[in-house]
Amino acid sequence: MLLILLLPLVALTYIAWHIWVLLPLSALWKSLIIALGVLCFAMLFLNFRHAFDRMPLFVAQMAYEVGTSSLFVLLYLVMIFLLLDLGRLVHLVSKSVLYQNGYTALGIFALVLGIFVYGNLHYKKKVRVPIELKSQKPLPREYKIVMASDLHIGYHNPRKELARWVDMINAENPDFILIAGDIIDGSMRPIIEERMAEEFRRLKAPVYACLGNHEFYSGVPGAKQFYKDAGIHLLVDEVATVGPDSSIVVIGRDDRTNMRRKPIQDLVTPESPYSSLHTPHFSYKDFFYTIVLDHQPYNLDRAEAAGVDFQLSGHTHRGQVWPISWITDRIYECSWGSHQRGKTQFYVSSGLGIWGGKFRIGTQSEYVVATLK
Repeated sequence: MLLILLLPLVALTYIAWHIWVLLPLSALWKSLIIALGVLCFAMLFLNFRHAFDRMPLFVAQMAYEVGTSSLFVLLYLVMIFLLLDLGRLVHLVSKSVLYQNGYTALGIFALVLGIFVYGNLHYKKKVRVPIELKSQKPLPREYKIVMASDLHIGYHNPRKELARWVDMINAENPDFILIAGDIIDGSMRPIIEERMAEEFRRLKAPVYACLGNHEFYSGVPGAKQFYKDAGIHLLVDEVATVGPDSSIVVIGRDDRTNMRRKPIQDLVTPESPYSSLHTPHFSYKDFFYTIVLDHQPYNLDRAEAAGVDFQLSGHTHRGQVWPISWITDRIYECSWGSHQRGKTQFYVSSGLGIWGGKFRIGTQSEYVVATLK
């Protein structure tokens, strides 16, 4: 945690020094520009002290956008200045390029502006991802399932945006909808004030969801009440049968944040009331097509060993922006997309919404439309 806190401070210092020596302006103007940048970044930490909840809603939304966006701008400015410094070390960039040079300053500003305008437009474009699921177990018919994760509704994904997503999902006419956690971003205040539960009630198919780590940040009791108001079937280490023929089982796991959540094997094979008589345990996987919702895609081998047919996860966002996507690709066995382990299929979604600044660079905002045959 100390390292995580120190890195942004080191980065701010590094960028501030470069801006100071680069801008051909008076000391007063340089100081004001650097102070403005530091202030924008400092807004990020207001969220951790719940200061946004004490502001007027529109002010809180703006402060949230500015604070979280500045984190990504900081990352790209560090990369640009590091690249220029490396160029100097190998004598490809002259000293004059980085000292008292208005043309370089304008060029960097235009480059960063262009990158983040593109990133914002790319975020707003929601990609429809079709996948096919095949069942070895008998199904009376074909099913259409819309899947999503990481909506992060709140200050930066308001009701207006949620309404657009609901319309998009309804247009698919699914048999049911699955959401793999992090519906809530972190604060219940904007969700309640904007009455976002009403939007979820417009969905024309049953919705099943599990908790994500952000529901723990917002408070699990409040999240559970919101899901109830929204008509969402929240599964917390629980099982639900789906469809008029009950041929599909959906298992929603508690989030990994809860260290005492039930093992996947116990959910797939519940305790039998006749276990004392040494009768074989009943297992959902033997009779039903079994879907697991598990927000964080860790320990995929355990889902495979439990005989799960399909697991939907999210959480990673695939890093949201390049090059963080390179890091998530190395942390997780699968950080995004379709994956196969034995007979178990997986899909790890990069998310319909996003945390923080609304930028997608090298990643995509998506929803999945699955055909189960």
